[in-house]
Amino acid sequence: MTTQKMNMPPIVSQQEWEAVRQQLLVKEKELTHARDAVAAARRRMPWMAVEMAYEFDGPKGKVGLLDLFEGRPQLIVYRAFFEPGVFGWPDHACRGCSLGADQVGHLAHLNARDTTLAYASRAPQTDIARLKARMGWKMPWYTITDSFDKDFGVDQWHGHNVFFRDGDKVFRTYFINNRGDEAMGTVWSYLDLTALGRQETWEDSPQGYPQNPPYQWWNWHDNYEAETTPHPLWVDILTDPQGAAIRRLEAEKKGCNCS
Repeated sequence: MTTQKMNMPPIVSQQEWEAVRQQLLVKEKELTHARDAVAAARRRMPWMAVEMAYEFDGPKGKVGLLDLFEGRPQLIVYRAFFEPGVFGWPDHACRGCSLGADQVGHLAHLNARDTTLAYASRAPQTDIARLKARMGWKMPWYTITDSFDKDFGVDQWHGHNVFFRDGDKVFRTYFINNRGDEAMGTVWSYLDLTALGRQETWEDSPQGYPQNPPYQWWNWHDNYEAETTPHPLWVDILTDPQGAAIRRLEAEKKGCNCS
């Protein structure tokens, strides 16, 4: 940390501080709405057919691009630089790619929205397995064996390619790199890149796209398979938060564990 004396901002009262915060909040809401509009435009992007049968090495052997979807309709592939010639090899992947990998949230939430995230590098699978174990990373990670990286603009620099599967047909729907990669890691940042989006009713999506009420699909990451429909208590909290709080307090007074 620098020892240079900082030019501190003004020190104000709580009322003055809140007034300035409210002014900034207007701009923040404008940014949020603009981000939502960009995501809506992504959902209306034309698709590009993927004609080549790309092949990767996986933990269990050779796989094709279709296999990377893991049966889901959407796939996001991040090209991470881990291979001979990359700074850090063979102990580490690229520092930037590693920082991004450290930010990846639990994949169960992304999978619950029919979306798979995968990493791809040119390192052999033995090295990838060793690196994942050392760093505690859980995402699927494949070895590029052909021109996939060059064909999709990630042979020289990192980036996320987004795909959609319709049966055996694969389409490229979006691509983001450079500073756009900085925001990746949360379920929201990933879903906003996809053709289907967050799949919630508030979104501006083309007619016929899958959507359901926001929040209701949220779950504990170890409970999606066990509980395929929203729990009544969770829906109660969402639809009537004040009433749910009162009912919870009443239940506590009666000694009922209803949380």
